[in-house]
Parts: sequence; C-alpha cells; structure tokens
Amino acid sequence: MTSVQRDGSGATAHEPAETGKRLSSDERRRQILVAALAVFGTRGYEGATTDEVARAAAVSQPYVVRLFGSKENLFLATIEDALTRLLAAFRAALAADEGDDLPAAKRIGQAYVDLIEVRGLHQTLAHAYLLGSNPVIGAAARRGFAAVWRFFREEMGLEADEARAFMAEGMLISTMIGLRIVDDYGSDPQITELFRSCFPSELPHVLDVLPRGDERW
Repeated sequence: MTSVQRDGSGATAHEPAETGKRLSSDERRRQILVAALAVFGTRGYEGATTDEVARAAAVSQPYVVRLFGSKENLFLATIEDALTRLLAAFRAALAADEGDDLPAAKRIGQAYVDLIEVRGLHQTLAHAYLLGSNPVIGAAARRGFAAVWRFFREEMGLEADEARAFMAEGMLISTMIGLRIVDDYGSDPQITELFRSCFPSELPHVLDVLPRGDERW
C-alpha cells in the first residue's frame, strides 16, 4: 500500500521535502507518480488536486507543478505509467516459462490480479476510460485501451471473443476494486459468491490487499 506522508518542511519547488536521503529528479518523479496513482485512483481526475498528490508524495505542491506543469499533464503521465506497468506485467507473464500446468491465460490473469498491490492503478485507468469527451485525456485513454486490445490479439494471439472476455473480466475486477466491495465479503452472500468466482485461487491474498472503505487511498 502507498504510505501517505505529509510535507511539513516548508520546502519550495526548488527544494522538495527530505525523506531520509537526497533523491534525483527521476526518483522524485517516480515517487510522485506512485502517489498520483493512489490519489487519482481514489478521487478521479476532477476530484483530485495537485496538493493532495504532493502531500501523498511528501513533496511540495509547487514542486509537483514544476515537474509536470499542470494537473492535466500529471494525470496523462499517471495514465501512461499505469498502462506501462500493466503491459509490462502482461508481457513478463507471457514470456514466463511455467510449464503446461499454468497456461499463458492463467499467468496473464494472475498478473492482473497481482497489480492490485499497486494502489490506484486499476482505478486510475477506469477513471481515464470515463473521460472520453475530454479532447486530450480521452484521446490518451483510447490509445491505451486499444494497446491492451492489441496485446491480447497480436502478442497473446487470442481470438476476438477470447480477448473480449479477458477485457470484460478485467473491467469487472476494476469495478469491484473501485466499489471497495471487499467490505461486504462474508456478510453478503451474493458478493461473497462473486469474490469466490473471480478469485478462486487467490482469494486470501486479494482480500488482504484490496482497498477498504475506511482507507483514504
């Protein structure tokens, strides 16, 4: 889980808050993107602010703006980061030689579930996919969505119906994460059944890492 730290140092855009050692600008950028995934994943593009991202990353808000220029640019970079992580996980799973006992489809599915540990990744992409009317963000979201489809069709070699089923199940899982519906597991029979159907072999781990309703990010 992303730990949320507050910047109480009064650091300026030219001197971000210290967190134990001096970080390079690339390391700071990575730190901010990790925080942005958590914040945008929870708040969405319209609801999140660069100040919230800065506090979650333990840097100053002017420093975030200096690195990214605007909230829109930060969100675009966060979408790109989420898609890069997603496709890298898929490609690593596809390339893994696990033998016949764990076919490629199972490895890809496991990779998607494992990314729940990257707080906000699935939700950030889900928020982006709802912004199709935004001329800039919508275009980036469509390119990313198409890239995932191409992976299933061209790199994984799935038929169109198989690729559709993969993407549909992924969107279902993303919706479950965003709803924080894990809070109803065990008390609602239908939700319990849904979890057991979606995560037959990973359920204990998934229940442990899914964000809950009382968690900020």
